Amino acid sequence: MTIKTIAIYSPGDMGSGVGRVLVENGYDVITSLEGRSTRTAELAKSSSIRDVGSIDNMVKEADLILCIMVPAQAVGAADIVAASMQSTGVSTYYADCNAVSPKTTRAIGDAISSAGGRFIDGGIIGGSPNRGEAPRFYVSGPNASFMNDLDGKGIAVRDMGGEIGHGSGIKMCYAALTKGTSTLQIALLAAAEAMGLSDQLRAEFESSQPNALKQMDTGISRLPPNAHRWIGEMEEISATFEQVGVSPFFHKGAADIYRLLSQTSFASETPESGDKNRPTSETIKAVVEIINAGVATGD
Repeated sequence: MTIKTIAIYSPGDMGSGVGRVLVENGYDVITSLEGRSTRTAELAKSSSIRDVGSIDNMVKEADLILCIMVPAQAVGAADIVAASMQSTGVSTYYADCNAVSPKTTRAIGDAISSAGGRFIDGGIIGGSPNRGEAPRFYVSGPNASFMNDLDGKGIAVRDMGGEIGHGSGIKMCYAALTKGTSTLQIALLAAAEAMGLSDQLRAEFESSQPNALKQMDTGISRLPPNAHRWIGEMEEISATFEQVGVSPFFHKGAADIYRLLSQTSFASETPESGDKNRPTSETIKAVVEIINAGVATGD
């Protein structure tokens, strides 16, 4: 079967970027903006993604649905699409490309398969094409090879074989390092700020850890707009680790850090509007203010 029409569910930062490069490579890219935000609608329009209205219309038209959204919404999204497949009698390919654990992925796969759909387990590594990157889609499961047609079309497809859980599993392990490291950096800087040691610690980093300091200064202030979505991702990583006998507590703590970050005033920014040049110290001070407010109220 030749892929002609691809649905992006939902075209946020990553989804709109993926949709844009697929449009540029000749695919008809669609979405359902039913219940989505104004920002998502604007991103879809700017990427030439066609809104078909309802979820039923999206299911009917799509040869392949790429679900790319906040991890906490992944199961609910799959249930909605599965219900649509049952009501319309249409079975199509559904790739869950969200940052969720293999256990969650299998539950999503069961819902889609029970509705007659053909499920693909996917994990995305890398940034949005909107920032000039070609993200890697690690896919697995019996239907994974269906996505090979998309390889080199603005994204890279890495077929992990026939076992569901491998595509999502590699994403969990990778994000455990990248997004997990960011929370460790925030935690230690917040602790230093709370103890009045920020200047001294920074001086030591400048002397002995210049590369780590550069990474913190270029990365931390970019995090607040996405903090809310990464709480669930850290919880899924924690669950992944626990399922294979590895301590889940590193990333339970990481979820707590993103939860703090999501309460700062900077979290109301979007990836497009956020101040990427904000001094790291401002972000850390905002986190400490939230911590102190919680301590003061006993939360």
